[in-house]
Amino acid sequence: MSARSSALAAFVRKEVHHILRDRQTLLILLLLPLAQVIVFGFALRTDVNDIRIAFVDPAPDHATTALRARFAGTGRFEVAGTFPGAGPLEPLFRRGRVEVALFFEPGFADRLGGGRPARLLLVTDASDPNSGTTRQAYAAAVIAAWEKDLGQGADRIELQSELRMRYNPTLESVNLFVPALIALVLTLVSALMTAISLSREKERGTLEILLVSPLRPSQIIAGKVLPYLGLAFANVVTALVAAWVVFRVPFRGSLLLLLAASMLYTMVGLALGVLIAARTPSQRAAMLGALAGTMLPSTLLSGMIFPIASLPGWLQPATAIIPARWFIVISRGIMLKGIGLAYLWEEVAVLALMLLVLMAAAIRSFKPRLA
Repeated sequence: MSARSSALAAFVRKEVHHILRDRQTLLILLLLPLAQVIVFGFALRTDVNDIRIAFVDPAPDHATTALRARFAGTGRFEVAGTFPGAGPLEPLFRRGRVEVALFFEPGFADRLGGGRPARLLLVTDASDPNSGTTRQAYAAAVIAAWEKDLGQGADRIELQSELRMRYNPTLESVNLFVPALIALVLTLVSALMTAISLSREKERGTLEILLVSPLRPSQIIAGKVLPYLGLAFANVVTALVAAWVVFRVPFRGSLLLLLAASMLYTMVGLALGVLIAARTPSQRAAMLGALAGTMLPSTLLSGMIFPIASLPGWLQPATAIIPARWFIVISRGIMLKGIGLAYLWEEVAVLALMLLVLMAAAIRSFKPRLA
């Protein structure tokens, strides 16, 4: 064996020994691909289930009752309520509690029985254009099947259906993805970069210098993350400018509220990055942990690409611990629907609670090293 081959073999043995010695990183490398295949195999679905539909039926009769029962019996629609007027629908649409609304005109059954056109209005939330189009198609198919069954026993049935899309009538996909991309950019700057930066300093031993300083762990963490907070703010501003100027994404809500929510979400990511850096022994493990705990779930399990309603029932509750899920609702709600804090206070409260929990855990993790 040549000297070069011997050196190569020794180098390979050294790397294998280094990997085996770092058991936490090895465990992540072995379990992460398996977890990705299982979890994301369930997440990567385009099915649309549990469509929340509401009915506006000012004068219920046997025909409207039959059609409402047809929707309820499909197993794909979830009836959110039946109302005599359109007044209650606006807040339900804005909060995302209703995705499709079907309007009946008064005297619906009399018009069908008298051979006159009976009109329906089908309104769909199109802030997610792909899911909105699918929901509208499912609802239209139910109406068409009911009309066909009804027409078999009558001489003349005429049903006129009008279709409308709300919040994104042109069905532009950029209106869906660009507000969500802000969450991805902030995750990259806050959690991933913070975890890598702190773990690198910990490997080099530079954090040990802080042992002789009078700073508390909370102050040390604040000093480390404040520059990233400023960088994240600059990224939010540039992302919004690109959304307006380049992609023409509408902005119907409060800019101040979106900036404040972005900073809150960034601080959640920073706290998570600090916690990952404190809990991992090396920069490699921190990078893998940040990717597994932030980037991948934020992309696939937050509603950024695939609707949460399309996930299996056992996986949907797990999305509640993903900060991006709550921020994406905020960014899309402000930009596309023009809603304010009165509709988004739950999402803001969840992010604030996550910040408190993660920051407390991060400070507690650093105390043994810095005490």
